Amino acid sequence: MKKYILSIVLLTGLSSLALAQQPFVLKGETVNVTSSHVYLAYRSQGAGKSILDSAKIENNRFVFKGKIEEPVMAYLYLDRKSRSVDDPNSLSLYLEPKNMSIRLEKDKFKDALIKGSKTQDEWAKLDVEKKNIRKEMEPVLEEYSRLNKGYMDADAELKLLEAKVKKLKEEAYDYRENFTPFNDRMSKLDVEFIKKNPDSYASSYLMQFMTTGGDLNQIEGLYNGLSERIKNSGYGREIAEKIQGLKNGSPGSKAFEFQSADINGTPLELAAFKGKYVLLDFWASWCVPCRKGNPHLIDLYGKYKNKGFEIIGVADDDRSEAAWRKAVDQDKIGIWRHVLNGLKYENGEFDRSKSISVHFGISTLPTKILINPEGIIVGRYGSGAEDDTALDKKLAELFGG
Repeated sequence: MKKYILSIVLLTGLSSLALAQQPFVLKGETVNVTSSHVYLAYRSQGAGKSILDSAKIENNRFVFKGKIEEPVMAYLYLDRKSRSVDDPNSLSLYLEPKNMSIRLEKDKFKDALIKGSKTQDEWAKLDVEKKNIRKEMEPVLEEYSRLNKGYMDADAELKLLEAKVKKLKEEAYDYRENFTPFNDRMSKLDVEFIKKNPDSYASSYLMQFMTTGGDLNQIEGLYNGLSERIKNSGYGREIAEKIQGLKNGSPGSKAFEFQSADINGTPLELAAFKGKYVLLDFWASWCVPCRKGNPHLIDLYGKYKNKGFEIIGVADDDRSEAAWRKAVDQDKIGIWRHVLNGLKYENGEFDRSKSISVHFGISTLPTKILINPEGIIVGRYGSGAEDDTALDKKLAELFGG
């Protein structure tokens, strides 16, 4: 047993000696080089880190000194902003823990004369053997460069076009504000009609549209004024369901504890977030104001996440999962959890049985639901409720700042 332990100790000691750092010296001579410095990059295997060194060129001479454990590939160059292998004033070489020399001529670094490194000599010999193959390969490289340039140019054009489309989409959405005064006037007429005609099927039909982003108190008041016949009609029953959905998703109600799988396939349960304030962000990749509001959400998350605040994005993108993933990536909002709404569309019919939005009365996007550590809704923002300014104020009250 003692011999076995001794063997391990000896082997460990030999390994340490093999990896011991030894000095190297690289002396250089330059021809027609006007730069003030030359740079050397290499990796210290034992230290496990990359090293970037510089040497001042004086009287066409420079010297690099350092320590390495064994021969290692290095990169020598003039322009520290450019690390391209195609740079004529750059080259790769093998450093050895010895005294070496190199002669560099401007724009001809690849032809440098290097002495003192056996490994470099071996590498250079192999390079000569590959020379004819590289010569034969040049037409293939040229064609690849042509094709790759075409791809890069097309990709740049696509990005410019996507940016243009995004801007036009936002401008078109913002212009919709011009409809507001007209819609307000028509809505006023609708309300007056419903109040004057509580027994009309037209009243229940009009109320279908009012439940989308409307004020809960006003909708409920108008519904209570309808005749029993209209309340029990098809539209009437749908209105009652939507009112209940709005109530379930309004402050004071217990939040529906949904379960789903997040964007990475990891199980997610709302109940697991008990003890924290959770903001449910109901959004979609195609929703302009949702996407425009994401930078502000990122700011809020960065400000309060260490104080017990979480965000769960609930996306209405069940039929466009690729667009959902792309939007999360583009907007850099993968820093919080994301799930799909769960609305299915099959055989021309919607299946809302697993829709998260239904349980919170979501009818317009974006809508945000704030849930306290006990699982009770304490804020609703958008969809006929308060706005983002109210959300900011609420979070500041809860967390300070």
